Amino acid sequence: QVVQSGGGSAQSGGSLRLSCGVSGDTVARYCMTWFRQAPGKEREEIATVDGFGRTTYAKSVQDRFTISQDNTQNTRYLQMNYLEPEDTAIYYCAAGARLFALSRGFYCPLELEYWGQGTQVTVSS
Repeated sequence: QVVQSGGGSAQSGGSLRLSCGVSGDTVARYCMTWFRQAPGKEREEIATVDGFGRTTYAKSVQDRFTISQDNTQNTRYLQMNYLEPEDTAIYYCAAGARLFALSRGFYCPLELEYWGQGTQVTVSS
């Protein structure tokens, strides 16, 4: 089960942080993706950490958002800096246990089975 928290309101140019953990297990064993959905828009995949811990970001958030991991807290964070009104959306964290194959090492499942409840992020100009 994904445990998601954080978000809230910020001024344009400000920062917020989202937290995401996996109850009863080690977060480092999971692939994780943050999505967001703004009113009237399709869901957007914005940041991912894969089975090797590598991160990728959508162009819309690159250089502003950063995924980090705190093993002592068993939590991953999405640090969101230089927020813009266009970042206003409900943000979701999704996780799936990483898989392993000798031919490819760790890899992520096609579907992430655990989803957080979503958290609102509102950025005002």
